[in-house]
Amino acid sequence: MNITAGEALARTVAAFKPGLMLGMGGFQLLPFYDAARRLGLPHHLINDERAAIFAADAYAKATGRVGVVDATLGPGATNLVTGLVESLNAGVPIVAIVGDTHRDHSWKNMTQESRQCEILRPAVKELLDVTTPLRVPELVKRAFAIATSGRPGPVVINIPESVTHAEWDYDETEFEVNEAFASIPAYRTRPASAALLQAAHLVAESERPIILAGGGVHLSGAWSELTEFAEALNIPVAHTMTGKGAISDDNPLSAGLFGRYDRIANTLIAESDLVITIGCKLGEIATKRYTVPPANSRVIQIDSVAEEIGRTREIELGLWGDARETLVALHEELSEQAEGIRQKNAAYTGAIPEKMAAWKTSVRARLESTEVPINMARALNEINEILPADGYLIADGGFAAHWGALLFDAKQAGRQFLPDRGFASIGYGLPGAIGASLASPETAVLAITGDGGFNMMLGELETARRLGTNATIMIVNNAASGYIKALQHLMYGEEGYHASDLEETNFAEVAQAMGVHGVRVEDPDAFGDSLRECLATPGISVLDVVVTRDPAKMLPGVDSRAAKFKKGDRIA
Repeated sequence: MNITAGEALARTVAAFKPGLMLGMGGFQLLPFYDAARRLGLPHHLINDERAAIFAADAYAKATGRVGVVDATLGPGATNLVTGLVESLNAGVPIVAIVGDTHRDHSWKNMTQESRQCEILRPAVKELLDVTTPLRVPELVKRAFAIATSGRPGPVVINIPESVTHAEWDYDETEFEVNEAFASIPAYRTRPASAALLQAAHLVAESERPIILAGGGVHLSGAWSELTEFAEALNIPVAHTMTGKGAISDDNPLSAGLFGRYDRIANTLIAESDLVITIGCKLGEIATKRYTVPPANSRVIQIDSVAEEIGRTREIELGLWGDARETLVALHEELSEQAEGIRQKNAAYTGAIPEKMAAWKTSVRARLESTEVPINMARALNEINEILPADGYLIADGGFAAHWGALLFDAKQAGRQFLPDRGFASIGYGLPGAIGASLASPETAVLAITGDGGFNMMLGELETARRLGTNATIMIVNNAASGYIKALQHLMYGEEGYHASDLEETNFAEVAQAMGVHGVRVEDPDAFGDSLRECLATPGISVLDVVVTRDPAKMLPGVDSRAAKFKKGDRIA
């Protein structure tokens, strides 16, 4: 089969049956584009490469399948960096195809030329530089294997113009792939038997154990196994921002979010005599700048990446393994003792629903607030009532993600909450909604983004409209870079604001001017009906929500506790 390497690239990618491909082409990749057209690959134009990687990231988070993007050389390649680091830090499988200069003329001031491999390499799990047409199928298959093995992550295929446009005589068998590498996890591992026995002993002897679930539970698809393990032994489960949905928030064992913000979890962790972390890197936000769990806590850390075990704190025991397989193995070790452990923990865990109910009572005034502008707690409370159990909530970086993680209730175990917390960059909301919608077109999709984040990605409304995206983009409109202004308020007071205000904008009118449904809501009593209207409207909708302009009320401290703040610290 004598074809261009660009077509070989498209044929190998197509064999993995990708559900989403987004990109912006250049001359270097034209043979790939031509083949994608002829082969019927689901490939779409994006307006900004950063939006492409964000959309692919959300698609991969929602489905577990590899997200695929492409970009031309130079600015196309460098525009991918922020999104690639998001996927790298969050363990998201991505394959990015990037064009490069013709090798006969490289480093002779070629148009848009840069040291892009050197720029991209630190942002990805692996960069594969294709130097000959012969190796195209091999290296594409290698990219998918790397992206889905171990901790998943992004892989760049850097392919020069001289390779993409060249022809080669390929054997059709070269385009046969192992479909196990189309989704995560491609491989699963279990910890050593001796370590499992030691862990079982620690769990059996503990009086107040608690599980801290991170995003690794989602990467492993370990929701059922975690729920069964926790319920069999009566162990409460708290979650990180990316771990929301590891167990249903409706489950009586759910302790909610822990770390920088929490409901009741931080107190339970402080009082616990054994902390079991599962797929949780124990980074700054989850540990409230390395103070949760307390330094004297006994910790079992379960992670699929050995280097993460004990990275941020001293631990009692590390279990190197896939979350699902490790939970199954540990459950097997404790099966004969499970009933006794469950009964022993009954009084301890029985109080958790009462504590959660007391917390909700204490914050009810904010959750049901009638203040104008709208209180974010009121908005999240109504979202909990309106968004279906299987609906996706996309949370942009910063403000939206913290509020969502604290107050959004995952009504079922699974990855319905999709925040960009690998890098916490702003601008994820709109493209994330595109990715989630393309992953599941019939499912309700709601994205929360700030006005600043929406400004960054405004042009992707055209993309969403063109692709027939069914999603609602809720803009938290506070006419400011909210987190920065709130932090300036805490540190410097009312006279200390600088470069944090935005011009007041009616984004509903902007949306309408771009041909999509737009609604502006200023009255909290109108919020629920406006959200229902947007979710019921086919296509893309923009819900412009005017929220508080008071910097003292912008952070998600819905329990009204005074922030303990000292110079040099960071509370958000």
